[in-house]
Amino acid sequence: MKIDDLLTFPLFSEELGIDLQSSCDQELFKWLLAATLFGGPVSRDIARKTYRTFQKYQLLDPESISRAGWSYLVHPVMQEGGYVRYDGIAATNVMDICNTLQNYYQGSLTQLHDTAANAEDLEGRLTAMHGMEPDVANIFLRELRPVWTKADPEPLPVVMEMAKKYKLDLSSLNRKGPDFARIESALIRLKRTRSKRTRRTAPI
Repeated sequence: MKIDDLLTFPLFSEELGIDLQSSCDQELFKWLLAATLFGGPVSRDIARKTYRTFQKYQLLDPESISRAGWSYLVHPVMQEGGYVRYDGIAATNVMDICNTLQNYYQGSLTQLHDTAANAEDLEGRLTAMHGMEPDVANIFLRELRPVWTKADPEPLPVVMEMAKKYKLDLSSLNRKGPDFARIESALIRLKRTRSKRTRRTAPI
């Protein structure tokens, strides 16, 4: 597997029709919501279906989600998406993230980014939100490297593992360039394909 092969894989945000290059708050929040779902203890298919359910109910901004309330997120949104055991936890996480954005950043992820002093502070502000685990913050930030000046998370261990397998020197690539996140996404997809064969799971 060569770099050119990996560059043919889509970004996870592209799969959902999210335009991160626009850098507008609406698209940024859509991706944060998707990253939160993808980072949860469910399959990628359920996370994707649940995001589409949020889309169906026009719950794609912090204000709309807060107004809908926790119970509405559990049913119908999470349950229609395929959540069974973790619907309440996932709904709590999404609600808390929306509340934090509204209470501290006027509902704006752009303001959160601009308020952060540097890349480390940006990650810290994200992971300070209830339910925003480091892997979720990584999912969110890695595709934003070319868009946000302070977005520069370290590649996940699974990415480094797969890069080593395919003898790829990621340190020679520009992490802030448009191709790096695509390579990461491709390596993660390849890992998940292998994990399915061995009945193991890997984060996106």
